[in-house]
Amino acid sequence: MNTRLEQETERLVQSWMRHDQAMLGNYLIADVEDPRINVSSILTRHFLLEQLFGQRFQALKEQELRFAMVLNWLLALRRDAPGLEAFAAVRHALRTGADNAEGVAIPHWLAGAFGALPTRANGMWIPNYLGQWLKRAASDPTSGWADRLLGTFQGLWRRRLRGLRAERLSVLEPACGSANDYRFLDAFGLAPWLDYTGLDLCEKNVQNARRLFPQVRFATGNVFELAAPDRTFDVCFVHDLFEHLSLEGLEVAIAELCRVTRRAICAGFFNMDEIEDHVERPVDDYHWNTLSVARTRDAFARHAEAVQVIHIGSFLRWRFGCDQTHNPGAYTLIIKL
Repeated sequence: MNTRLEQETERLVQSWMRHDQAMLGNYLIADVEDPRINVSSILTRHFLLEQLFGQRFQALKEQELRFAMVLNWLLALRRDAPGLEAFAAVRHALRTGADNAEGVAIPHWLAGAFGALPTRANGMWIPNYLGQWLKRAASDPTSGWADRLLGTFQGLWRRRLRGLRAERLSVLEPACGSANDYRFLDAFGLAPWLDYTGLDLCEKNVQNARRLFPQVRFATGNVFELAAPDRTFDVCFVHDLFEHLSLEGLEVAIAELCRVTRRAICAGFFNMDEIEDHVERPVDDYHWNTLSVARTRDAFARHAEAVQVIHIGSFLRWRFGCDQTHNPGAYTLIIKL
């Protein structure tokens, strides 16, 4: 590793190590970043499910994505109109087929979801979580019930996957944080099939992750120089890393991940755009870049057989007619090696 990347690594370590360990333990797992309803995290779980079980659970996966859209809409309503009256009005509008609830527009996809629930998918009964949320939110100002409803698909997947057989999948996750996503892979019942390795530059994150999962392999590691032979892992997934690297570091990190992975990579981005070139923005000890979709796709394509680009907002509009997304710069790339 050259001197510039060594210096960048040290700056990144300093940037993360200055944070409180308890804060790192709760970072990127709440609100719109909650992996239970964050579409990028859901697509990663679906990527792993397909690697294990093929196209076996398409209906249940589609229902989970619809659940995420609905719950994100409801959480936004709770932020924007925190009173009980707004939820009562929305519930009444949905039950009567109205397209407006005292000034709150009812999206057609939300009305469609309400009309289709409850339902079945891949042998699992999907409850009317939308109706349940609205009923509770209209009468109960506490929030304990909300977390239980947010875990609806967590319980469904655990029951659906229990007892299934599949070959274990060796998985690498660089920039794993404090097991930010792994804790939900475990909670959703995927962990038994994963031979998982999580790497992070920040020792505080690694300590947090090991406390949560002492039996799982977490270690300090640098994406610029992975301590693994070529094609060690079946698959790799990574979230919200590449925008924080220098452009030189970006190219090296992509090459390293492709080097150590045999089959496929699922990469989530939070700040990409359909622009000709990357926009590099150094911020203190790291970067907050806007990455070019085409340039990033080409960087992976130099090492891969195929690269699929998914713009989260466009995907939700095409698949469900939903024009709501909290982050227009969110993308997922599926790289077949």
